[in-house]
Amino acid sequence: MNTVKIAARDAAAGPVIEVVGDLDYATAHELRDFVAGTVLRPGQCVVLDLARLEFCDSSGITALIAARNHAAAAGADVALAGVPANTLRVLRIVGLDQVFLLHPDARSATGDRPTGTPPR
Repeated sequence: MNTVKIAARDAAAGPVIEVVGDLDYATAHELRDFVAGTVLRPGQCVVLDLARLEFCDSSGITALIAARNHAAAAGADVALAGVPANTLRVLRIVGLDQVFLLHPDARSATGDRPTGTPPR
């Protein structure tokens, strides 16, 4: 059975939603529902941390687009962080790498610094 775990934390720019496991036909609704229940304010950026995503099919891609639409309706942005190579390849093939802000990891997407690191 495919499973997905979704958890959120707050960052200065907006919520960070971590997706772990498989994002597919059986689980994509969980991300759609989670994001739909996330309150966003204009100017925020919701980061979808996909670093621990193991698999993503077309239903998962559709859930990512639904997250973008939810954010846009609130006047917010969406960034994808830590996108696995196989998912990034699909995003590039269908042109979604031009639609989503992409970051190598959640920390760079949020601008968060490790504790004790002075600003530059």
